[in-house]
Amino acid sequence: MTRQRLYLYDTTLRDGQQTQGVQFSAAEKAEIAQMLDQLGVDYIEGGWPGANPTDSDFFAQAPATRATMTAFGMTKRAGRSADNDDVLAAVTNAGTRAVCLVGKTHPFHVREALGISLAENLDNIRASVAHLVGLGREALFDAEHFFDGHAEDPDYALACLRAALEAGARWLVLCDTNGGTLPERVGQVTRAVIAGGIPGERLGIHCHDDTGNAVACTLAAVDAGARQVQGTLNGLGERCGNASLTSIIPTLLLKAPYRSVLQTGVSAEGLAGLTRISRRLDEILNRAPSRAAPYVGTSAFAHKAGLHASAILKNPATYEHVEPATVGNERIIPMSNQAGQSNLRARLGEAGIEVGRDDPALARILDLVKAREDAGYAYDGAQASFELLALTELGRMQHYFSVERYRVTVERRRNALGKRISVSEAVVVVQIGGERMLSVSESMDELGQDRGPVNALWRALAKDLGPYQAAIDDMHLVDFRVRITGGGTEAATRVIIDSADGQGHRWSTVGVSPNIVDASFEALVDAIRWKLIRDRVAPA
Repeated sequence: MTRQRLYLYDTTLRDGQQTQGVQFSAAEKAEIAQMLDQLGVDYIEGGWPGANPTDSDFFAQAPATRATMTAFGMTKRAGRSADNDDVLAAVTNAGTRAVCLVGKTHPFHVREALGISLAENLDNIRASVAHLVGLGREALFDAEHFFDGHAEDPDYALACLRAALEAGARWLVLCDTNGGTLPERVGQVTRAVIAGGIPGERLGIHCHDDTGNAVACTLAAVDAGARQVQGTLNGLGERCGNASLTSIIPTLLLKAPYRSVLQTGVSAEGLAGLTRISRRLDEILNRAPSRAAPYVGTSAFAHKAGLHASAILKNPATYEHVEPATVGNERIIPMSNQAGQSNLRARLGEAGIEVGRDDPALARILDLVKAREDAGYAYDGAQASFELLALTELGRMQHYFSVERYRVTVERRRNALGKRISVSEAVVVVQIGGERMLSVSESMDELGQDRGPVNALWRALAKDLGPYQAAIDDMHLVDFRVRITGGGTEAATRVIIDSADGQGHRWSTVGVSPNIVDASFEALVDAIRWKLIRDRVAPA
């Protein structure tokens, strides 16, 4: 059976940039565009040329991609010809192979937002698309508020699509702009549009996630016959976000019936890079990845219950819907106070730590995990610290360095301009192979901002570890989480630190102490030790 082609359209760089708190630089947009091209999407919407300096700069130096680079804009304004509309000109002047224009299809918006007649709006759509086609560009028409418009006046909503189609648009994209339409309705309307004479192979779908149904709505449109899917990496987007391509792509490639009837531009190799790309985007945004994200989250293939872990050891399909490696993720058997020996053996085996079934150390490790979790530790979210604990109990822990002492100071003072600033400074003294080494560091960044005592500690600790320095130079801290456990005079602080390196590895360590700085330092030291063990660095 011949599979139908489904086209993937990414709008991370345009709609994703409308996420609250997200602002890409032109260089970051270029890096993300290259990642998307490696993934195998068909279209990359780079932004709105002329809307802001960053988007204009990006298009001026956009990287060469196999995917069709696309500029976004709007249909011409009323009272102007397409040739003389400077906003439309800025979009076409970006020089992209494709241009996507948003236009109104909801009578309410035509009357209230544009203040023009329904007929004039149709003329604007027709003239704008014809202008693009005349310039030799592939034209896409973004039918804004289409599902709401179809509910009010289905004939007019269809007339807007026909105007764009007759003018030469390659794609007509049905947009659930407010994100309030549910999957069943999306499927019904998409089928009605096709029955009204619009070919499914010319239809796209663009959903927002305001009801948490953007992925389901997208799949409903595909089921109904739409053959272009729009979305963003990690579901970035305005308000509650857009349909997440990070969920949609593996579903289309791995799940029935899509895998047997549809074909995309994403190869098995591209799919295997999905988790890496997802996490790299979060690194660029300086935010913690969603642990519960389908397919790519760190918890997506985590099996905490003893019953689950026991079954996973016999056959992973018992509790996994796909093989983690197909999306570049990995299976995790977390350790916690719910753990049994099945979890423990599985977790140690995955870490490359071989232990005999009857080794008495297994029981000791379990008892130690449970006792330390009673004291405030949490090993289900700090796998690297658990591995260090197990290696120590098994007598296999390599000795790299010991911390003789550390000191952190925070000073409030005025700078040369008379502005009051905070400055954190840390001193760390370690012993390596009999040699005593002292490092001092402040936490000031390149802009002169204090990054706090934990940052100062990290800089001092990682500044000079002698024979191990080359192994840790590519380490960086990704996330820092704090929780107070217990209460009153018995309260303790738990710190979990996520670290990563230039090889794409990511790991978590935990520290617990009544003092937040001390708990942080414990997690930092664990992070370095685990990195040295993982990279098989020989002790000095």
